[in-house]
Amino acid sequence: MGSRTSAAACRKARAVLPDIRAQAAGTDDSARFPEEAVGLLRANGLMGLLVPEEYGGLGGDLGDLVAVAGLLASGCSSTAMIWAMHCQQVDCIVRFGSARLRDELLPRLASGEVYLASVTTEPGKGGHLLSGRAALNGAGEQLGFEREAPIVTGGAHAEGFLVTMRESPDAADHRVTLCYADRHQLSVAPSGAWNTLGMRGTESRGMKLAGTVPAWQVVGSPGDFRTVAVESMIPAGHLAWSAVWLGTARSALSGVLGMVRARGAGRLTDLVSERIARARIDVELVASYLGTVRDEILARRREGSSLSGTATQIHLNNLKVVSSELTFRAADRLLQIAGLFEGYSRDAGIPLERNFRDLRSARLNFNNDRLLTMNGALALLDRDVTVLPADLISVIDSTVDDEDGPR
Repeated sequence: MGSRTSAAACRKARAVLPDIRAQAAGTDDSARFPEEAVGLLRANGLMGLLVPEEYGGLGGDLGDLVAVAGLLASGCSSTAMIWAMHCQQVDCIVRFGSARLRDELLPRLASGEVYLASVTTEPGKGGHLLSGRAALNGAGEQLGFEREAPIVTGGAHAEGFLVTMRESPDAADHRVTLCYADRHQLSVAPSGAWNTLGMRGTESRGMKLAGTVPAWQVVGSPGDFRTVAVESMIPAGHLAWSAVWLGTARSALSGVLGMVRARGAGRLTDLVSERIARARIDVELVASYLGTVRDEILARRREGSSLSGTATQIHLNNLKVVSSELTFRAADRLLQIAGLFEGYSRDAGIPLERNFRDLRSARLNFNNDRLLTMNGALALLDRDVTVLPADLISVIDSTVDDEDGPR
């Protein structure tokens, strides 16, 4: 953090933030994809935040992703989530795409030509990210598939898709392959409706996809999506989602504090003061844990270490659970402070009612129950109970070169 890339990216985000904030209510009311806001992000280069500079991108890292996602969320949670999940997919391409795929796709991502959508949900498998039902067909140079997904964030507006498929018709469910598919290679049919309580602007309708892609568009090794998920998709996702929820909660807290100040000191009761203090604690705790896990992931990436270690996986899962629960708890407390007309109303001067609804979705976005079950089992394997930040110190120390200083 504090790099030239981070500063430049944050300036770009702040430049478009007023326009993003202005369209947020309309996007929410109509439950439509925020094309204008995403268009601004395409035009100013932020869709290529994680694309290396040699391909025309900004050359950012996951720390930059966290910083920008939080800023964008202060204007529109849906726009921020769409952008964050796009960047999550870009990270997979950068780290695991074939040389040909990177050469052909990354410049298009950097220019804002391609919005990448994720196709990992599938009927009948619940939230099992690392398993697949629909299978790839064909061998050699061409791979055909038909795929149905009940939820694809902004899929109707995407120019490209990362799709999980079972490796072959006779492969085990856990042999999952991740493929990139360009829209022109597919027949695409949206399915279902998107009329939800919160995150309405993500327009995460279902989709049916069918097409054929060349084998060089496989991301990672065939059948080994697990590695892509553990090293890229999951850490980028949990960091980015948490940043979006934190940015939303910080914005809500700021709005309520302004409202309380405007009421005057005479109406600041002890009960209101306590609720403000507790909401602030929740926001601070999320910010602190997010920052610490971010630093752990960045340090391990710098030293070339795998993210598959038990403690690191626990920390990433804990981050998602903690951030999704505490940011919503903060919003709930803030709504109680604001009251029926200044908080619960959709016509209030601050968008607290929308923030509340958006943050309620956080626990459902890869359900916390599943992560807690996973972490309970993982905790039994971590005999030393390797908590943050104690182990982070050794990780960071290991990245320091005696001659060259920090890498």
